[in-house]
Amino acid sequence: MGMTIDSVRTLLGYNDAANQMVFDAAIPLSDEALDREFPMGRGSLRRTLLHIWAGESAWLSRWKGVVETPWPNENDPIPVSEVQSWIGDARSERDEFIGGLTEADLQVAQKYRDSKGELFEATLGEMLLQGFIHSTHHRAQAVNMLRNVDAGLVELDYMGWVRRPVAS
Repeated sequence: MGMTIDSVRTLLGYNDAANQMVFDAAIPLSDEALDREFPMGRGSLRRTLLHIWAGESAWLSRWKGVVETPWPNENDPIPVSEVQSWIGDARSERDEFIGGLTEADLQVAQKYRDSKGELFEATLGEMLLQGFIHSTHHRAQAVNMLRNVDAGLVELDYMGWVRRPVAS
């Protein structure tokens, strides 16, 4: 796929906005709602939100070519606001990293190890795209869980984020 720095920034900008909406909807929920078991995602809303952050953090490490830190225990009752703060920290670090990239960097193949230690290779552009897709997949699960705990409807349509009204 022909990724460009601009397309990466656009997709990750949407990713940030969508994460914000999901986390904002989850913050006021009770522990009972956050930890309710679901047969999808990571099994609960809290664990799924923690997994979104852990995935973004892991992909950032892989993009940078550094060893990722161990993923947290997804069963720890970490407050959603704290996980949201961690995502903000990762976003700042990510934006700094992307700010130094060139178009040619996106085509460079690099090796990385997944969370199981297996070695893989992909271009940086492909890896950046996976960082976006991973969160999208788990956010859809989180939105479904939010609906099931009566947290309301969170609308994450990409076109809702990019379209602008025009006068006829």
